[in-house]
Amino acid sequence: MNIFIAYNYSFRYIKLQNGLCALLISDLNYLDGAPTSSEEEEDNDDDDSEECSDEYDDSGAEIEDGREDDDECDAGDESEDSDGDNEDFNDSDDSELEELAEKEETRKRGCSEKQSAAALCVAVGSFSDPEDLPGLAHFLEHMVFMGSLKYPDENGFDAFLKKHGGGDNASTDCERTVFQFDVQRKYFKEALDRWAQFFIHPLMIRDAIDREVEAVDSEYQLARPSDANRKEMLFGSLARPGHPMKKFFWGNADTLKHEPKMNNIDTYTRLREFWQRHYSAHYMTLVVQSKETLDTLEKWVTEIFSEIPNNGLPKPSFGHLTQPFDTPEFHKLYRVVPIRKVHSLTITWALPPQEQYYRVKPLHYISWLVGHEGKGSVLSFLRKKFWALALYGGNGETGFEQNSTYSIFSISVTLTDEGYKHFYEVAHVVFQYVKMLQKRGPDQRQVFATPADICGGVLHYPTDPVDYVENLCENMQLFQKEDFLTGDQLLFEYKPEIIADALSQLSPQRANLVLLSAANEGQCHLKEKWFGTQYSMEDIDKYWSDLWSSDFELNQDLHLPEENKYIATDFALKVADCPETEYPVKTLSTQQGCLWYRKDDKFKIPKGKSLRAILFKFLSNPLSFSPSSIVLFDTFVNILSHNLGEPAYEADVAQLEYKLVAGEYGLIIRVKGFNHKLPLLFQLIIDYLSDFSFTPAVFEMITEQLKKTYYNILIKPETLAKDVRLLILEHGRWSMIDKYQTLMKGLSIEALSAFVTAFKSQLFVEGLVQGNFTSREAKDFLNYVVQKLQFAPLAHPCPVQFRVVDLPNTHLLCKVKTLNKGDANSEVTVYYQVRCQEPEGIHPDGAACGKFVCVS
Repeated sequence: MNIFIAYNYSFRYIKLQNGLCALLISDLNYLDGAPTSSEEEEDNDDDDSEECSDEYDDSGAEIEDGREDDDECDAGDESEDSDGDNEDFNDSDDSELEELAEKEETRKRGCSEKQSAAALCVAVGSFSDPEDLPGLAHFLEHMVFMGSLKYPDENGFDAFLKKHGGGDNASTDCERTVFQFDVQRKYFKEALDRWAQFFIHPLMIRDAIDREVEAVDSEYQLARPSDANRKEMLFGSLARPGHPMKKFFWGNADTLKHEPKMNNIDTYTRLREFWQRHYSAHYMTLVVQSKETLDTLEKWVTEIFSEIPNNGLPKPSFGHLTQPFDTPEFHKLYRVVPIRKVHSLTITWALPPQEQYYRVKPLHYISWLVGHEGKGSVLSFLRKKFWALALYGGNGETGFEQNSTYSIFSISVTLTDEGYKHFYEVAHVVFQYVKMLQKRGPDQRQVFATPADICGGVLHYPTDPVDYVENLCENMQLFQKEDFLTGDQLLFEYKPEIIADALSQLSPQRANLVLLSAANEGQCHLKEKWFGTQYSMEDIDKYWSDLWSSDFELNQDLHLPEENKYIATDFALKVADCPETEYPVKTLSTQQGCLWYRKDDKFKIPKGKSLRAILFKFLSNPLSFSPSSIVLFDTFVNILSHNLGEPAYEADVAQLEYKLVAGEYGLIIRVKGFNHKLPLLFQLIIDYLSDFSFTPAVFEMITEQLKKTYYNILIKPETLAKDVRLLILEHGRWSMIDKYQTLMKGLSIEALSAFVTAFKSQLFVEGLVQGNFTSREAKDFLNYVVQKLQFAPLAHPCPVQFRVVDLPNTHLLCKVKTLNKGDANSEVTVYYQVRCQEPEGIHPDGAACGKFVCVS
């Protein structure tokens, strides 16, 4: 038994007699097991918490960076809120409608920091799938939750959690399967008992198999239109025969139902055998977090989880296997036809497993430098050539990319149309940068000076409980006991030889190139088995192959990052210079703008922990007169974001966040982070807004990419349904089709210049400053804006309020045919409009009407 304290929480590590290892977490502020008065008070103002609500959504269309983070999830991730498409469809015009409902739901459930949570990781995953039943591990993850001997109701656990403000989720990775849930604290013990029964004696009744196969197949169908998933499956198909990387992890109706039936395989029997072999207590790590004492949590865990059986068999191990990709087929150029309109080049290396080097994190070091976007970086050089829009590199630390048999290191570049034509040159720039790193050798200043300084300020604040316990139960499978809390975040040791060894393996001769583009259509005559991805395989062009085999010259424009001026060093809490208030108050008001201010009195930390630290709205005359004005506004905001990409990157590295949003009535600027250097970032943004300029090449690049973004919004059923719903509801709204058609007809540079000049000439600026600032410092933000932009006040400072169509009191149905004929998924949106809503509740005379939007 070990007890340690961190983050104002107490921790205890225990190992049960059946071999299960558990980490218990208790809040030190609640050692008596009862809430204090301060907790009861906080229950009334949960809506202030950043984790609980978000008052503003995004607007317009933001240029995509080519990433599909939401789709790079593990097979079997059943989260209902992993939308992740915000980068495709950031539309704050919807905020006044949707955010009210979301905040009300948040208020009812209570902030997640008040929840109790638990997570359990089993050291088995899709690598252990039998060859004749692909997807069995994922299928078992589903089936164990279909009732237990003690609680036989098939959906009883889900119903129990929903009734008591909680939820659950599970995911299957290559070598691990994770289950987690959260619930209101007073129901935690009962929830633990219900949950543990799935690992003690699950029913897994035969009658439920067909239904749950359909659920697995549905997840597979949802995953198929994802370019990230399709690329991953193609990549796995390149593995040598017999290696588990070549397996089909998702599973579907064919692999789990139809083919087993044809081959006389009893899926039910094999499922139970798989559970008995792999769901053993000594494979499991458990984390529970609640406000009970550690003694109470230990008593509960010991009583409940000691019943999980231990079969005494060794854990599955794959570390003895050879590299999966040391085959001639790997070191090729692959052209792939994507679902979305995008050009991207991904360069990938397969390295020996790096998990054991977690205290050094060599791939973190390399990804930090390769992914840097400031002066001297790969992306900075490519942007100046107008070849690239974004770049990200590293190891995603999913089971597919990092496991006991290998580790993947990838560099992915989102290309412009011109960059697509010069993709070999783009790859060469990447190889030049990597070669520079190899020749220089590891730089200790780059290892510790920036990343560690930043992490030191962030680690004081744990995430919400359910995410935290999920993360820790996996950490327990990977790290030494003393590193459970920080092993995935901190750099503990500097060992240049380990970093140099990883760098030495990133040679052009060992790289795999994947080129995604719709322009590849017609050139790709091969098809990946499971996701149907069209692709072609060819040798690297001889000129480039010969060049990369030689001692090619370095690029003198590429160098290591410079010292970061945005890293905070002053974390002192400011002394208030005015009375504290419950809500923001207007402290400055002129014809040109006004400022709202509130000093943080809840979180008491040196950053904008509340909704956000700084938010400014630059209100202009209505922008929705025509679709062309909206498209010009989108173009303007995206060029401004592009211009800020390099100069503001260091601030992003220093944990200062900013976002530019094309709102309904004007530009919205959000900035948050540690207060010390936050004014520098805000002033940088205002300076670039004041001195806004662009070249014809930038204009062409951004408008071409915006066409792709609009198109990618339209081909997704969920985003198309959202656009149609808002088109019906919002007065004066133009559809995405209107915007796309307008852009396809063409915009002129002169039109954009005239638009920006008119926009900046008359404004009303409304700001909110909240967090660790004084009232005087808050006023300085607005004063800087007014002084720098030199704009005239609006004739009418308050534009017409957001207007919504009053739907008739009847049921309405709108059907829309999806624009992506190859997508088998459908989307149904049900919207209820409630009239006469007042702060005290719903007016007695209020009525509701429903509207359905169906995209299929």
